[in-house]
Amino acid sequence: MRTLTRVGALSAVAAAAVFSAPAAAHATAPGDNGTVKIHDAATGEELRKNEPHVCEFYLDAFGFDSVQKVDWHIEAWAPTAAVKGETVESGAITLDGEGHGRTEDMTLPDGHYKLFWNFEGENGSAKHKVFWSECEDEEEGGGTATPSTPASETPGESTTEPSASPSAPAEATPSSSPSPQGGAEGDLAETGNGAPVGLLSAAAAALLGAGGYLVFRRRKA
Repeated sequence: MRTLTRVGALSAVAAAAVFSAPAAAHATAPGDNGTVKIHDAATGEELRKNEPHVCEFYLDAFGFDSVQKVDWHIEAWAPTAAVKGETVESGAITLDGEGHGRTEDMTLPDGHYKLFWNFEGENGSAKHKVFWSECEDEEEGGGTATPSTPASETPGESTTEPSASPSAPAEATPSSSPSPQGGAEGDLAETGNGAPVGLLSAAAAALLGAGGYLVFRRRKA
């Protein structure tokens, strides 16, 4: 009878250990089934795709435990890091009831970086992601409009100079043109009046001379 009692007790202990093992295993690694992504600032939170080339960006987490508390930091990474492993950005976040959350938007100088995502009860190492910050191309694209200002000013200056030059000859031409015409008309008028007077005087003198000559011949005869 004592032997049956001992066997029953041992069986109960073994069964309790078997059933409690899964619960204990789950309790030691909460949130390890979650994931974190790098997202461009223009990307919606619902997209579960990682974007490793960004300029302005945020960190987006999915599938962690409810109200999970997370500490994160970003380190400069090879091959662009002056000092590999130097922390360049860090923060903390508490996820919502569904284990989802996002950080504020941020930017970093162009280069290669690595995100470390740490939370209470993590199993092993932190979640991590490597990514590139690439803002130089966007800044160059925005700066291409600057040369248009000098180009617009140059035609404006060239058009003002020719506009002044035609006005001077236009004013000078009408003022000088009447004077030669007026002089020509005055000279022609004087010449026309003087020519008949001279001819009439000469004709009158000739007639007087002829008449005197005839009178002289009659008297002599």
